[in-house]
Amino acid sequence: MFRRRNKELEVLLAHPGGPFFARKDDGAWTIPKGEAAPGEDLLTRAQIEFEEELGFKPGGEWIELGSIKQKGGKTVYAWAFEGDLPDSFKLKSNTFEMEWPPRSGKHGKFPEIDQAAFFSEEVARRKINPAQVAFLDRLCAALNLRCAAARNFRV
Repeated sequence: MFRRRNKELEVLLAHPGGPFFARKDDGAWTIPKGEAAPGEDLLTRAQIEFEEELGFKPGGEWIELGSIKQKGGKTVYAWAFEGDLPDSFKLKSNTFEMEWPPRSGKHGKFPEIDQAAFFSEEVARRKINPAQVAFLDRLCAALNLRCAAARNFRV
């Protein structure tokens, strides 16, 4: 999801929940995403995952941003749409269960996403998983905007 505020592009990013990401910030945020079953329509899955992770049903005109491969080998496909969260928005994410601390025998329940926020495109480049920066470039190109990376480029 993206919006335009004061003639600036802002993108919505999600911070993964759980103990592994509790103290991570720059480079840890992500687009809302999940896994698709073989043969499943990827845009439909992206829309479902967005709603499951944020508790907000997405809608609008979808812009295909292609795919990237993350450091761990996972391929991520993305779409963007223009919108905003309602004033009454309260994050409502799915949860997952895991043993924590490791080898303790104790299991805890954690939200898939523990924060969601809009960031300027420039700040989003610092916050987002480095492999996903390409999605920001592609979104800027699709919207015919000059990206922060281009504005900061010095010859």
